[in-house]
Amino acid sequence: MTTANDNRLKVTFLGTGTSIGVPVITCDCPVCQSSDPHDKRMRTSVMLEVNGFTFVIDCGPDFRIQMLRENVNNLDAVIFTHEHRDHIAGLDDIRAFNYVLNKKIDIYGTRQVMEAIQTEFPYIFSESRYFGAPQLTIHPIDEKPFTVRNIEFIPIKVLHEKLPVTGFRVGDFTYITDASFISEKELEKIKGSKVIVLNALRNSRHVSHFSVGEAVDILTKLNPEAAYLTHLSHFVGLHDEVNSKLPDFIRLAYDGLTLSI
Repeated sequence: MTTANDNRLKVTFLGTGTSIGVPVITCDCPVCQSSDPHDKRMRTSVMLEVNGFTFVIDCGPDFRIQMLRENVNNLDAVIFTHEHRDHIAGLDDIRAFNYVLNKKIDIYGTRQVMEAIQTEFPYIFSESRYFGAPQLTIHPIDEKPFTVRNIEFIPIKVLHEKLPVTGFRVGDFTYITDASFISEKELEKIKGSKVIVLNALRNSRHVSHFSVGEAVDILTKLNPEAAYLTHLSHFVGLHDEVNSKLPDFIRLAYDGLTLSI
């Protein structure tokens, strides 16, 4: 874990798979049957550690396993990109941090996301909520930069077909998932990032996600020092084979990958 006097940003990919994960249940394709651990993908999420604080962007249905796998002992906030189940379904497991750390956990997201979370988890927010429910403090965000424990997050507004999704820039790191469109205005906010993470669902075009080719084109235009593709389905192909065909500065992310920025 990042130490309190370390101001470098540590990024850990908790999950890099699409909404049904990889391997897919019942699938016998080469990717789903692969023995390479890089081809095993939990639902997409990332953890940021800086200045002794720990933030998670999205907590999907694999959140509990991801926290155990990475031996996470502290959590300061969860920041949400959007309200789809593969990005919010692990919210109940935050209560373990409530118990052990004896504190509420801050959650951040647009008003639309916060309203959806309250609808999906009514027992958390009910006036008569039961003792074991997660203890959360809601912080609605908009397009303006905001700070969490003195760390600035710059929202990047993108579209997931017609659904608004928020990516985030923290210093020289930009993270965007579940996007199929980024306006020129929002691309300007990303420019200059040393490391960019962008979703790439499959090789063919998709109505609500960038394809690998589309993501590569955007990243080539932005020209960061390094870039990683995430939210990957089994249709992308085998990890090593795909990496061998990508531009040198772009790699497939994988579960457990860590970066220091």
